[in-house]
Amino acid sequence: MAEQAADEAYRPSFHFTPRRHWMNDPNGLIWYDGEYHLFFQHNPSGNDWGNMSWGHAVSRDLLDWEELSPALTATADEHVYSGSVVLDRENTSGLGSPGSPALVAVYTSMHPVTGRQAQSLASSVDRGRTWRRYGGNPVLDIGSHEFRDPKVSWDAGRGCWLMVTVLAEQATVRIHRSPDLVSWEHLSDFTAVVVPGALWECPDLFPLPVDGDPTRVRWVLVVSVNPGAVAGGSGTLYFVGSSTAPPSGRPAGTGSTTAPTCTPR
Repeated sequence: MAEQAADEAYRPSFHFTPRRHWMNDPNGLIWYDGEYHLFFQHNPSGNDWGNMSWGHAVSRDLLDWEELSPALTATADEHVYSGSVVLDRENTSGLGSPGSPALVAVYTSMHPVTGRQAQSLASSVDRGRTWRRYGGNPVLDIGSHEFRDPKVSWDAGRGCWLMVTVLAEQATVRIHRSPDLVSWEHLSDFTAVVVPGALWECPDLFPLPVDGDPTRVRWVLVVSVNPGAVAGGSGTLYFVGSSTAPPSGRPAGTGSTTAPTCTPR
């Protein structure tokens, strides 16, 4: 997009933008087979919010980007909200094959008629160029209109996939685990009254060694809030916890997170 940026007065030179139409949240950022993949909320047919789909671009250096065809496009029955992408290296989902692991997108399906939100899968076995929705979608549905933004990662120490989602209007993060990206078990909820009335969205949960020491690990929960920034508008909160379960009876919202215990594969 660099040459195009130089010729357009209102296009940023050092930030990716699609050739045309509306964009928003980055989704599914991943490095695979020599490429950085950027997916993003996109309306491929207009300049306003709508027809929620996943745009897609790739880069080898994070400076020069090649925009590809949208990875997942809106249909009459499903708009594609935010989510994440993982490499299922061990083919736990069965969506790849030996020697050809699948990239798996875990995203929020929103039914445009009912407004219901649930978590779904799509996979690619050709370096992200084409995507196929999973036939058993949605894989996680609690009958909610505010249940979204799955961030998934592999926990090697516990041998399972972890997913964090939000109940946006309840300012609550839900933590789930799965052996295969298909069957999900709800483990716990986390909430904290930090900014009354704020929506919680786009969470992340990851382990972080203290000063690089692998024997001293803390878990960090990040969540976007709106309103909630120091200067107003949207911002980000973080909470730090340990992998040791809190004492029995400890209330939610004490400013700590707990890493779930998973069954090894």
